Amino acid sequence: MRTRVTELFGIEYPIFAFSHCRDVVAAVSRAGGMGVLGALYFTPEQLETELAWIDEHAGGKPYGVDVVMPAQYEGADLGDAGELLAKLQGMIPERHRRFVNDLLERHGVDPLTEEGAGHYLLGWTDATARPQVEVALKHPIALLANALGPPPADVVEQAHQHGVKVAGLASNARHARKQVEVGVDIIVAQGTEAGGHTGDVATMVLIPEVADAVGPDTIVLAAGGIGRGRQLAAGLALGAEGVWTGSVWLTVEEADTPEASRDRLLAATSRDTVRSRSWTGKPARMLKTAWTDAWESPESPGTLPMPMQFMLISDALRRINRAGAGELTTFPVGQIVGSMNQVKTAAQVIYDLVEEYVETMERLNTLTDS
Repeated sequence: MRTRVTELFGIEYPIFAFSHCRDVVAAVSRAGGMGVLGALYFTPEQLETELAWIDEHAGGKPYGVDVVMPAQYEGADLGDAGELLAKLQGMIPERHRRFVNDLLERHGVDPLTEEGAGHYLLGWTDATARPQVEVALKHPIALLANALGPPPADVVEQAHQHGVKVAGLASNARHARKQVEVGVDIIVAQGTEAGGHTGDVATMVLIPEVADAVGPDTIVLAAGGIGRGRQLAAGLALGAEGVWTGSVWLTVEEADTPEASRDRLLAATSRDTVRSRSWTGKPARMLKTAWTDAWESPESPGTLPMPMQFMLISDALRRINRAGAGELTTFPVGQIVGSMNQVKTAAQVIYDLVEEYVETMERLNTLTDS
């Protein structure tokens, strides 16, 4: 398979795999695609450890790093990361804290020990993501992606100075044009079927709109509910140069998805997801569970703006995962979850994608030849 994106990065297949798990990233890159590590959940020190591991295990194949530098978030004017954390913590209403604690108590979820407490702010802000960018650019990454809005122009320039291409996710044509204006090389056009943060335009409609909006000089990747070879063929037909995938890697052998979450994902259908603000404060597609239902109930105090919502629920998510509270266990995942019903290796997922793509193209060729 040869497209502009395979030529640009020297990869065998135009398949990009977003994952927070380093094992998945390295396995996909070794199999001929490009793994992209989500940096969000790591401190700069942890990210350094993860990237050093990938450097040793990716077999010299290219890989990327994905950060979250939203254009708008609560507290953008409140100072550096340390100052920002303390101020935002003080802004979380007690009513919201009581709602979360009461919800977990009703489901029999025990409190965390002090050692179990996690990070509260993570990379949801410019102040916390910039140190992650600095760490990433010290490694031989091929791609730096921003998952929420156009990255700052100076970050794009910094990446280019290191010979690193920059990708930005867009959920509509207007957002895609803004990405191009700041110098982004690759637009990931992500339809509403995707897991995590999404807009409300479907992939089938979005891809040609974005491809037309940015013109032939900008590479477009199709994203949003993609995990089959037929969808890879469709993405290329709609004007993309490859696909950006995410959800399908949550259930592979190499993934570090908690067992309770993995089991629910394997059993879910494509109708078992919902766009909810209950994870980060911005709309994100997640597995529909008692957790998402609670935030839509009349008793809910409503969600908080990013990054305060995740700060509010961070320890709650750890408590749920530790307790194996299946009825509350949720996970960002796209509608492709209905096809994720078997545990495979990351390499096998790549090979299955390619095999079905080839079969699809052969079938289409017979239609045009007849």
